[in-house]
Amino acid sequence: MWPVFVIAAKDLRQRARDRSAWVLGFLAPLAIAGLVSIAFGGAETFHAEVAVVDEDHGVLARAFTSFLTGPELAGVLTVTPVADAAEARARVDRGDAGAGVVIPAGFSAAAHGGTPPPLTVLTTVDGPVAGQVVRSVAESFAAQLDADRLSVATAVAAGAPTGDLAARAAALRLPEQVVRQASGTRPISGVGYFAPAMGIFFLFFAMGFAARGYFLERRDGTLDRIAVAPVGQWAVLAGKSLATFAYSVAGLGTVYLVTSLVFGTDWGPLPAVAALVLAVALSVACLTAFVISVSRSERQADSLAAMLTFGLVLVGGHFVFAGAAPPLVRTVALFTPNGWALRGFTDLAGGAPGTSVIVPVLAILAFCAALTALTGVLRNLEARR
Repeated sequence: MWPVFVIAAKDLRQRARDRSAWVLGFLAPLAIAGLVSIAFGGAETFHAEVAVVDEDHGVLARAFTSFLTGPELAGVLTVTPVADAAEARARVDRGDAGAGVVIPAGFSAAAHGGTPPPLTVLTTVDGPVAGQVVRSVAESFAAQLDADRLSVATAVAAGAPTGDLAARAAALRLPEQVVRQASGTRPISGVGYFAPAMGIFFLFFAMGFAARGYFLERRDGTLDRIAVAPVGQWAVLAGKSLATFAYSVAGLGTVYLVTSLVFGTDWGPLPAVAALVLAVALSVACLTAFVISVSRSERQADSLAAMLTFGLVLVGGHFVFAGAAPPLVRTVALFTPNGWALRGFTDLAGGAPGTSVIVPVLAILAFCAALTALTGVLRNLEARR
């Protein structure tokens, strides 16, 4: 094993003198984590301005306006009355309001048994979330109104006294309601998700470093001189993989320390985080050995490393929250080590116990075992040629 450590130490010394290794392994993920922290700072909660046009001035129009300005929505919506629909549309288009609502004339006719015209929600492509929220609020009010009208009509048709029937119906609430709650024990900040995501992303570039160094040494005759010594090709491959493992642990560990101390990011229990970091580093080392074994030249190694890097990153969910990805992407991500790692880091950041990383770590180790077996088969086939 001593030659393996000597080769790994030599590679690490070379990487320490390479400025690009410092940038990609340490500075770039920290810079992006800082930018994400600034971008998401103060924007962790949703709030929108809503322009409201009341063309009805009736009882239901006042009830809907009170619903929008009620305490349940005070922290989400700020309502601004405007004169007409044209002004509301202009405010939404300028970005002064995230969405607008037009209460049409005759809307209060439903209070006397008529059929009200629909509410109009004004949205823009620049604020889709605000539009969806306001549309959901309007639909909720309309659903409650329809339920009240239906209950009164049903009671009257059954012969119930009409004294306080309308007031009693208005006090009823739909049995199914949307209640805002956190998805875990604590919310996950933007930097809490993107710090490990970007850290793992830039670690994948280590595959290219190691593979490029291997073929440069073969071209310069360094590997031929090593072959003269009692050192097998497996020792060379293991040494370079070990150097990649150490570099990956150092890079992702630095991202963890800096984001925890500087940005106050809570990654979760340290033993669980350490287990995920080591598992991710091992997967990068196994990918490095695979790239070296499959490639026949420096150019092939660069191309294969780039394809693996961006393929794994796009499928693994590094640029969007994993929960927002399509179901197919979330399923395919379970066949990647970084997809499992991000799932583990997200669970920990959301307040899950340290034992929640057992399945992700085992999945990453299974990936490493399968890739190592494939690498061994490829190396044996190459040796027989």
